Amino acid sequence: MGHSLYGAALGSFGSILGVKSAHAEAGRLPGQRPQAAWGLQIGDVQADRALIWCRSDRPARMRVEYSLDEHFRHARTLHGPAVSEATDFTGRAELRGLPTGADVFVRVTFDGYEGRSARSEPVNGHFRSAPRRSRDVRFVWGGDTAGQGWGIDLGYGGMRLYEAMRRTNPDFFIHSGDNIYADGPMTPEVKNAAGNVIWTNAFLDLVPEKLKVAETLDEYRGAYLYNHYDANLRAFNAEVPQIWQWDDHEVVNNWSPSKVLDSRYTTSDVQVLVANARRAFLEYSPLTWSPADGTGRIYRRVPYGEDLDVFVLDMRSYRAGNGCNVETSPGPETAFLGREQLDWLKRELSRSRATWKVIAADMPLGLIVGDGRDPVSGCARFENSANGDGPVLGREFEIAEILRFMKQARIENVVWLTADVHYCAAHYYDPSVAVFQDFEPFWEFVSGPLHAGTFGPGTLDNTFGPTVIFQKAPNPGQSNLPPSAGLQFFGQVDIEQRTKCMRIALKDSDGVEIFSQELSPKTRCY
Repeated sequence: MGHSLYGAALGSFGSILGVKSAHAEAGRLPGQRPQAAWGLQIGDVQADRALIWCRSDRPARMRVEYSLDEHFRHARTLHGPAVSEATDFTGRAELRGLPTGADVFVRVTFDGYEGRSARSEPVNGHFRSAPRRSRDVRFVWGGDTAGQGWGIDLGYGGMRLYEAMRRTNPDFFIHSGDNIYADGPMTPEVKNAAGNVIWTNAFLDLVPEKLKVAETLDEYRGAYLYNHYDANLRAFNAEVPQIWQWDDHEVVNNWSPSKVLDSRYTTSDVQVLVANARRAFLEYSPLTWSPADGTGRIYRRVPYGEDLDVFVLDMRSYRAGNGCNVETSPGPETAFLGREQLDWLKRELSRSRATWKVIAADMPLGLIVGDGRDPVSGCARFENSANGDGPVLGREFEIAEILRFMKQARIENVVWLTADVHYCAAHYYDPSVAVFQDFEPFWEFVSGPLHAGTFGPGTLDNTFGPTVIFQKAPNPGQSNLPPSAGLQFFGQVDIEQRTKCMRIALKDSDGVEIFSQELSPKTRCY
């Protein structure tokens, strides 16, 4: 089934060439069929439900059929929302009452307002609903898509790493943030220092929004739409349920309330960008909007059977402004996750009965990420919680609080997964070599970029005692290497039902394993 879907996604490639961006399209002839050539997405799959996302090119009514049979015998039909310019013609429908651990086949069509004859061609997908009980589980994760001006080069094969991930046949995928690079304009060609063309970005004529930094709502939407022109991504989306979070480039690099925008922007208020960016993110993400606030809260827990709970963090929306990060006691200026999210994480970790608790973080905990210098004091500013060797200071108070809580509450088998820094690594945090020692040892694994420039490696802060067990990054003096340089990475996690062991592998864009680590759960004997 997987190969037939992949072929179908590749087959729609030709039709996409004739589809104009909704933002650029001047008019549509009456009677034309809606087009849904950007594929579908499957999001936040649980034991009895799943979210289906799709996009039309014009006002229409979304229609979802789903069946446990690939020939759609005994299919059920869900009449989804009317899509319009208000959501950039994107729509989502939640399937409920699904059987657990079952193969589910879906197809989405859009009915135009000219009647049944104006129905779009179907967009097909296939996924497996989550189990309630224990079974073997495999998922992949990574971040950083279409960054630093490296877009869809058809000569290179497009976003090839997504096909490598698809071939692993994962149950789901965690996108660790930087789903787009709103602040990274693309040019039709990228040249090296000698003036030779080394990269060609396709589809910019169809998505001209990618020619400049995103400021307006339509420009942010265009950044998401651009990625859907890649055949590898569409094929992946059609088969692999996704869990999205966001980081900085969904808005602008290193954004926080203190962000000073550069001369490329017509506004000086970063909150204007945040509002447009958040709306576009929610429109394009396969994310079930939280009933707690009705606005698509990004932090959430996604259960996956008896052996896994995924805790998705939001390290952006509640942070204080990026500053010198040297405060000697907690306060409003040291907020990183924020009090409400911290309390939520403690509560949900305490309630979890899953064997493994995976915390999906926007950024690595112990890597120092700078953000220039403070214009008044001249001190170094920090983008991350880490701020250099020494005792807990600034944003580190929140990290210390959650680590101490997990020790005191005996929350075991916690693994942190992240991306953001554009190279891959395995870090082991050991209290015996840390400055702050009131926590249990844990692992953190870093993957990415999925399709962006490669940088690194970074410098670790000894506050929580991290040690580099493995890393793969460019050679000294190299930075912003293109995807064709071969330093694109994703992570794969396997949990075995019989032993409950977790195996974490880091893989390259060809799917070749370059590192692995096996972890055994504590306090359980099998």
